[in-house]
Amino acid sequence: MSEQTPPFTSSTIEYLRPMPVYAAPRPRQRYWLHALLLLLTCFTTLVVGADMQHNFDRGLPAFLFEESSLFSMPWALVHPARLLLGIPFGGTLMLILLAHEMGHYLYCKRYGVWATLPFFIPAPTLIGTFGAFIRIKSPIRSRTGLFDIGVAGPIAGFVVATFVLAFSLGLSKPIPVGTPPADLELGFPLIFYWMHSLFVAYGTGYAAVLPLHRLLLHPAAIAAWVGMFATALNLLPGGQLDGGHIVFSITPRAHRWISWLTTISLLVMAFYYCYVWLMWAILLWLSSLRHPHVADWPKVKGTRAWLAGFAVIMLLLTLTPTPFLHFSLRDVVQEMRRP
Repeated sequence: MSEQTPPFTSSTIEYLRPMPVYAAPRPRQRYWLHALLLLLTCFTTLVVGADMQHNFDRGLPAFLFEESSLFSMPWALVHPARLLLGIPFGGTLMLILLAHEMGHYLYCKRYGVWATLPFFIPAPTLIGTFGAFIRIKSPIRSRTGLFDIGVAGPIAGFVVATFVLAFSLGLSKPIPVGTPPADLELGFPLIFYWMHSLFVAYGTGYAAVLPLHRLLLHPAAIAAWVGMFATALNLLPGGQLDGGHIVFSITPRAHRWISWLTTISLLVMAFYYCYVWLMWAILLWLSSLRHPHVADWPKVKGTRAWLAGFAVIMLLLTLTPTPFLHFSLRDVVQEMRRP
């Protein structure tokens, strides 16, 4: 004998009535904090840029600290008009960083992912900043969304930095005879050699007749160098860097071992080329311990496969194993062994 369905009562009807669903309010943007950090970073990059332009006008390398400190704020503030000298470096560097972060931010908006506006980080360093970042405060619902958000920033920053490099390399001039060597010598990524070859083939000016190591780089060209270096760092394939997000969106299972291989590669580069990579190896290892969960479907395919290839090309063009010459761990060890 089958069981009969009990009659509906008032309590049953109340139970079956659809319950209202409340959406959690989005956190408020702290616009004052974003604006304050932006202004402070503009100031610190202008201070650094003013010192670079001052050296450039006198025919000295940008990173020569014989007559100034690493961060010469007192020199700049004695005559505040000197800060205007920093516009070629500070303005172009801020533009490159802003383009990168807005690439991420706009694609977050496209996919309905809640993200903050860029936080710029002012710092009394060689370039006046530790860069910028946005905070993503809601889940990314698909692998395609993760891919697009991850790759948009590097592409935007790379495009702007390439235009800056094409314009500013022609403003560079010869290093005068007898100029003291820089306290910090830069190594160049492939994109610099490629752009220089275009000047040799089709351009005019000193960049068309002199090799890169004989050129006194214009401050805007140094900003382009910083932008390319930042692009390479973000595209490292591992952890929660942009490159790590790209890898995870394409092949989640391979993300962990690719992160480990990248970390080992950075340790090798730190020993033989530049110990700066040691810090990035540690940061990459820490960020690779976990990764936000993303739905498996839909998979990344179609034109995004071409964009993934373009991301690899960008990494090869912007990565230099020796961003700073004579700074390898091997050099440090050999120096310590000398009597």
